[in-house]
Amino acid sequence: MTASEPVPVRIGVVGAGFMGRQHIGFIHAASGAALAAIADPVPPLDVDLGCPAYADAARMLEAERLDAVIIANPNPLHVETAVECLEAGVAVLLEKPVARTYAESRLLVDTVTRLDGRLLVGHHRRHHPAVARARSAIRDGELGQVVAVSGLWSARKEDAYFTDTPWHREAGAGVTLINVVHDLDLLRYLCGEVAEIQAMRSSHARGLEVEDTVSLNLRFESGVVGSLLASDAGASPWGWDQATEETLAFPFLPDGVAYRIVGTRGALSVPNLAKYAYDPSVPADWHSPLSRTYLPVAPRGSFQAQLDHFVEVARGSAEPLVSAEDASRTLALVEAAALAGRTGETVDVAGFLADTEASERS
Repeated sequence: MTASEPVPVRIGVVGAGFMGRQHIGFIHAASGAALAAIADPVPPLDVDLGCPAYADAARMLEAERLDAVIIANPNPLHVETAVECLEAGVAVLLEKPVARTYAESRLLVDTVTRLDGRLLVGHHRRHHPAVARARSAIRDGELGQVVAVSGLWSARKEDAYFTDTPWHREAGAGVTLINVVHDLDLLRYLCGEVAEIQAMRSSHARGLEVEDTVSLNLRFESGVVGSLLASDAGASPWGWDQATEETLAFPFLPDGVAYRIVGTRGALSVPNLAKYAYDPSVPADWHSPLSRTYLPVAPRGSFQAQLDHFVEVARGSAEPLVSAEDASRTLALVEAAALAGRTGETVDVAGFLADTEASERS
């Protein structure tokens, strides 16, 4: 390190499960970060930690001089751990979901506001370069007026995912909160806030307390309508994990598609950024051929980009791309989807938010 290079941000990791281990690897590979400590009641024995390990976050925070903490422990502990870290004065990267419930997430939002805390929520897909390019294509009118969007995520999780980790079978897990939360967050980021949502869900594949399959219909405030289908029990090549090289744990399908965005003058698939459009010299209708081109973008992994951004957040030189407030809105949408699935009714998202907040105040 030269005199002109900043001192690496000292990061502690809470939770050394699947996601925690990924974060450990990204920290080791980053020039601006250094792994300082790990907190986990059962630290992994098959990973070269190269740092002290503690039984919990409190002991780690007391013993170590940390600049930041990445929280990747079970969902029910997210808010409690994040508040503990924020009160210790460190920056926080909190894995999604931001909380178990929208009401709980508001406690975290209030804490961030009260402490002027630095907190980034780990909706990592927003950091993918293809997402930024797709967002600009939508906002700059490259597709004409966007009228519809569809998404699909389906993969068959191994049995051990549920047998080895009991909370994966319990309320607070399920494909909606574990996986669909990413898709809903990204659709919000690309198409704006959702006005109404409908849902059908099923748990017949495994018979667990949590759902394994869900189908959603969305109406955005902009007038765009959309659909999203997800299952963690169905084998398929379709979805974000298969369409990107985010982690070697998932097979990569080149030219894979997770989302399709449809406009009046063109369409775009994401993350492969295949754009289908009419030549400007021909009528923009179904009798004219569509040409396919690929929008150029520099390749970069979401998690690496997210960590680099988090380092800047920890240093105070950047505002979080995904704040606690922003992530809270995504979680509210997940809860609205769950309500729609239970009742079979269309849920007005703004009304749902108002009712939930009124209930909390009373």
